[in-house]
Amino acid sequence: MKRITLIGMGEDGLDGLPATTQALIAQAEILIGSERLLALVPGTQTRHAWPSPFSALVDVINSSAPAKLVILATGDSLHFGVGNQLSLAFPGELKIIPHPSAFSLAAARLGWPLQEVECLSLHGRAPANLEPFIHPCQRIIALTAGDATIREVATRLTTRGYGPSELTVLEHMGGPLEKSLSFTAQAIPETPFSALSTLAIECLPAQGARLAPRVPGLPDDAFVHDGQLTKREVRAITLSALGPTPGALLWDVGAGCGSVAIEWMRTHIRNRAIAFERDETRLQMITENASNLGTPSLQIIQGKLPATLKDQPRPDAVFLGGAVSQEAIFHPCWQALHPGGRLVANSVTLEGDAANIARHAEFGGDLVRIDISHVEPVGRMRGMRPRMSVLQWRVVKPW
Repeated sequence: MKRITLIGMGEDGLDGLPATTQALIAQAEILIGSERLLALVPGTQTRHAWPSPFSALVDVINSSAPAKLVILATGDSLHFGVGNQLSLAFPGELKIIPHPSAFSLAAARLGWPLQEVECLSLHGRAPANLEPFIHPCQRIIALTAGDATIREVATRLTTRGYGPSELTVLEHMGGPLEKSLSFTAQAIPETPFSALSTLAIECLPAQGARLAPRVPGLPDDAFVHDGQLTKREVRAITLSALGPTPGALLWDVGAGCGSVAIEWMRTHIRNRAIAFERDETRLQMITENASNLGTPSLQIIQGKLPATLKDQPRPDAVFLGGAVSQEAIFHPCWQALHPGGRLVANSVTLEGDAANIARHAEFGGDLVRIDISHVEPVGRMRGMRPRMSVLQWRVVKPW
């Protein structure tokens, strides 16, 4: 018998729940939920409004044992909800009864096949997280924090050249106050939106809008930089060698403008990265690029290497783009790297090349010479001018 029951509820309160679920609520000795949801449930049980932070909720639950305890949450608590955190905090003690999520309700209202829609949360998260999902004809359903979120989304779409995108705000879905309003991103109405709003977006580009795919290799001018960045073609090859997988952590050591870390994170919504950089101007560039390109959760560590590497979470992949020749930086990175993790080091100097060649001899892996040429005028004609070649060492740490 589970001692905690987590029940999803909609705007229609008890009327939207089956009789068996209503009985569980009626039998509860303690109810926990938001003031809004608790107000929808009559009864005389002991009640606790949703505390903050999450650790306070754990304390309330622990202090309530062995009473029958029901937690009320909005919709599907395992879809950007509290269900995951509670499952981790109380393994084996939780019975979860979901309710249709805001994503399901919005898709039903619009007739959108949910498997073809990107679903994300901008509630309690930066609206910049939307950026990697903005593509022509892409449909997006996003949870919001209300009016401010919706307006920033509209501004971002317009700035990106997607002003004609069709937006629908769905408020209080499933309840007596339900309503919706549709408009384009470039013509958002002045009337404020409810805090209980879900936003549906159909991305439509204006003429000249530039693609920003999630496949690595964004144009160099997509980044604010001072010239010290891993160039587009080399960056795409580098990310391929690093092999981003969902939820994996990258150390971008000597991050410059953060281009590799940002593209790593753009490949999947759960990817994580830490950018290590000491130059203050470049730190500002990393922050700006992370916001512009949709990775606001990129962790940025300021300071001198290798000291800043100490006590950081162990990475699944490491990119050495600067200070390749310094053993004092390489060895802590190698030691921290998870077994089976990937390390990629790019060098353009003789000293860096020598270090990569020596490490290849000691640790194995692959050495690849990358030579890229670009067209440039040669008098009245054109020719291919080579850039500095890159020696790339790729290695997988043994298990």
